[in-house]
Amino acid sequence: MRISRTHLTRGGLAALSGLLAGCAALAVAELVSTAVRPEAGPVTAVGGAAIDRTPAPVKDWAIRSFGESDKLVLQLGILATLCVLALALGAVALRHRRTGAAGVLLLGAVGAAAATGRPDSTGLADGLPSLAGGVAGAAALYVLIGRLTRPRRTAARDDEGGWDRRGFLIAATAAAAASGGAGMLGRTVNSRRGQGAVASRAGVLLPRPASPAAPVPPGARLRVPGISSFTTPSSTFYRVDTALVVPRVNAGTWRLRIHGKGVRRPVTVTFQDLLERELTERDITLTCVSNEVGGPYVGNARWIGVRLADLLREAGVKPPSRGGPADQLVARSVDGMTLGTPVEDVMDGRDAMLAVGMNGEPLPFVHGFPVRMIVPGLYGYVSACKWIEDIELTTFDDYDPYWVKREWAREAPVKTQSRIDTPKPFARPTAGTVMVAGVAWAQRRGVERVEVRVDDGPWQPADLAAQATVDTWRQWSFPWKATPGGHTLTVRATDRTGAVQTEKRTRTIPDGADGWHSVVVTVD
Repeated sequence: MRISRTHLTRGGLAALSGLLAGCAALAVAELVSTAVRPEAGPVTAVGGAAIDRTPAPVKDWAIRSFGESDKLVLQLGILATLCVLALALGAVALRHRRTGAAGVLLLGAVGAAAATGRPDSTGLADGLPSLAGGVAGAAALYVLIGRLTRPRRTAARDDEGGWDRRGFLIAATAAAAASGGAGMLGRTVNSRRGQGAVASRAGVLLPRPASPAAPVPPGARLRVPGISSFTTPSSTFYRVDTALVVPRVNAGTWRLRIHGKGVRRPVTVTFQDLLERELTERDITLTCVSNEVGGPYVGNARWIGVRLADLLREAGVKPPSRGGPADQLVARSVDGMTLGTPVEDVMDGRDAMLAVGMNGEPLPFVHGFPVRMIVPGLYGYVSACKWIEDIELTTFDDYDPYWVKREWAREAPVKTQSRIDTPKPFARPTAGTVMVAGVAWAQRRGVERVEVRVDDGPWQPADLAAQATVDTWRQWSFPWKATPGGHTLTVRATDRTGAVQTEKRTRTIPDGADGWHSVVVTVD
């Protein structure tokens, strides 16, 4: 069967029409989202829905593989998929014009369903951007394909029945220009919506804490090149969450509600209310449950905030050990995330807080501004709610929060772990004394001992930096007399209860990774 050049040209232009229609749909959806909220945009909504429905092992793999770029990879994947579908619908529309347009409408409906089905959805209005985008994209495809199938009246027909080349060029150019303009306008308006939040953060002056952090003891900071600093800068502190778009919450309009079982006096507090209370400042190490052995998702910062136990007591809450009916505190974020924390752990005397500051400044937006929750000694997915806006007292039997529904453990104390920061894997140090160094952590218990093993030799004690508190990591170093050849360096820690870090490697699901960290190096 002979395929003419004209047929190929029209087929390519039909696929291009689908792509232009897809761009029009996304641009119009972006513009309409300015009247609703940015999170209702189709890419964000579909991405969030994909995250919600992705099995926990796949999410864990994505975090391991892409790190903090996992959300960007997801968004690029969604856009790539939409491009492929748009090209295919354009090709289909060349022979079945209405079917192709209906396909674009269907994609808009899928986006609307994703938006309204998100935990943070504000209702049916969240579906409007995707629906409007679907209508605009379907109309654009219908018009463009019409230019490819309409017989020319001013010239002789070719072997494919003739089509309006000039009309198609005009329509395609108009569609591209309109899409670009709508998309830019939508992005501009949405970006301006966050300016109030940015201004509110810039205007925050953190008061002096009534209970300042103790000075970091002499000897807690080792001067070893390559070791993690005792205090992790805010700009490099790890970020693991499900928010495709970082919420920008205006501190002036932020509210936190405390309610539920055992709450005799429901409480609503403002950001200013928190700043006017007695503030506590503490150095606390946070750890993500997705942190593999030797992984990067752990960091130590100086946090300032209001003791959460004090707020709960003012609301009449009692821990289960004192007869309180609630054993779980469910924290809700503005993006719909839910985290469940044992009430007993929040009220047992540890420095659980509603944090308003990090390393001497208001919280960065990516780390939860204006307010986030921190409970030392627990993995972040059960304790470190960012952008918090609601606290409900309930029971573990009555409610499963976001991650528990996805097969993670209900209670998740941080496990004893240690990590070699230097030398790096596959490094080539020179023979002689090589400083092996890193960090170890066992929040709420403290690190008692760190040992290093070279190849299959005996365990040898490392030199420990001073312990700041039981809630912070501890630096360590080991001067190794390195000999030429390949070597494996392994580290393990012992906490102050006498428990030795276990050798057996386990995956992060359901309650955090276990195992010794090792690096392989070649000594020259």
